[in-house]
Amino acid sequence: MASSLLCETVTGQSMADLRAARDAAVADMVEVRLDGVADLDVAGALSGRDKPVVVTCRPTWEGGRFDGSEDERHRILADALSFGAEFVDVEWVALHGIHQPRFGDIVARDPSRVVVSSHDFDGVPIDLGARAHDMRSHGAAVIKVAVMPHALCDTLPLLEVARGGDAVVVGMGDAGVPTRLLASRYGSRWSYAGNGVAPGQIAATRMLSQFRFREIGALTRIFGVVSSTAMYSFSPLMHNAAFAAAGLDAVYVPLQTAAFADFDEFASALGVEGVSVTIPFKGDALRASSSADALTRQVGAANTLRRSQDGWEATNTDVAGFLAPLEEAFGQPLSGACASVIGGGGSARAVVVALLSRGARVSVHTRRRDQAETVTESLAGPSDGGHYELEIGSWPIPDDWDLLVNCTPLGSPTMRDESPLPGGPFKGRLVYDVTYGASESRLLREAREAGCRTLDGLSMLIAQAERQFEWWTGRPPVPGVMRAAIERSV
Repeated sequence: MASSLLCETVTGQSMADLRAARDAAVADMVEVRLDGVADLDVAGALSGRDKPVVVTCRPTWEGGRFDGSEDERHRILADALSFGAEFVDVEWVALHGIHQPRFGDIVARDPSRVVVSSHDFDGVPIDLGARAHDMRSHGAAVIKVAVMPHALCDTLPLLEVARGGDAVVVGMGDAGVPTRLLASRYGSRWSYAGNGVAPGQIAATRMLSQFRFREIGALTRIFGVVSSTAMYSFSPLMHNAAFAAAGLDAVYVPLQTAAFADFDEFASALGVEGVSVTIPFKGDALRASSSADALTRQVGAANTLRRSQDGWEATNTDVAGFLAPLEEAFGQPLSGACASVIGGGGSARAVVVALLSRGARVSVHTRRRDQAETVTESLAGPSDGGHYELEIGSWPIPDDWDLLVNCTPLGSPTMRDESPLPGGPFKGRLVYDVTYGASESRLLREAREAGCRTLDGLSMLIAQAERQFEWWTGRPPVPGVMRAAIERSV
């Protein structure tokens, strides 16, 4: 099929608000939501439009804001059809007379301009196929199936629903975001955008500019970020800007999941070619790979995967990405410096490997000793002078460090005001927080106020992403394009 269209959902409390939102829409089509408009004028909602519209008057029992009688709602939708709306959305449940009156006469009047819709805000119906079959039996030109997936794989049944070419399929919520961005790959006639009118909606301007929605087709290469917090990642900003600057037919999307196996199955079904991997799946990514370079195996975690004939190939760009900004910011050689690393995951191990490669003396600090042992396992060894370059440090963290590195989730976008070392002490040279966000983390703010140099994870994110891009595509990104994309947005 051709690339999916984009339909922008607009609403308002008054007709003035509704018409202003309708006329400001940038998508190919506009869903005009009449439910919730206090001074509703159906003719006024349609007159003067310059884009095709889908008129919707969603009742409260189907997730909307219309709380009047079904007779009144029937009249509104019938009027919209009479006044020339390109499409009118009629709920599948209403066609069965569960809520009277029956709406079948609206479909019968002009089925070529009717969308029969079904919404499940709790999950994916076990009878989804039978439901879609019954929806088609009413003869409308389009069926719309919206479900609430709790995992990426929950969206896969929508591929079969859309196979007939007459369907709009939508996965709501964070796990459903790929269905909105990759509507063409799902076979959906159009996708919905908007400012949060429905769960998981993305603004139309972002879908068009950042994700280049209109350019996504059957041959578009798919990449993404796999994480339990993928919706907060800056990586789509950087990689999509780099793809655009390089003129590549590729898109990078957030793939939020609670289980790596869920992503793996989804990626196989959709043909995902490569991904960035973040908390908490870096160890899973390495274990799932068929091959990995020596550095990645030393780290014991992969932050990047690409598909090959034999399965996933793994690498780790965190080591080089971590060192690139640090060596400039530290202001002197790292050899011999005392570095305290906080954290027990894959990121911490990559940081330790990076610091040891530069001759630093490293201690790893975690609240539980077994977490630190996981990081230090197979890496510790005496230097020529008889002193250990790597050791498990005490908790609380002593203040005898030159460099302090935070590799915990504390300070990440959802925990920006939480710190692994609240109040310090901060007596060393530099504090490096590998988390990043739109504002300064509490750890860096308190360290800066105490007189330390500080460095956040944004520079590391950009440096490692540049290496990911080259590993996937065989060419480096246009210089500066990734940083510029973040600076424009944040």
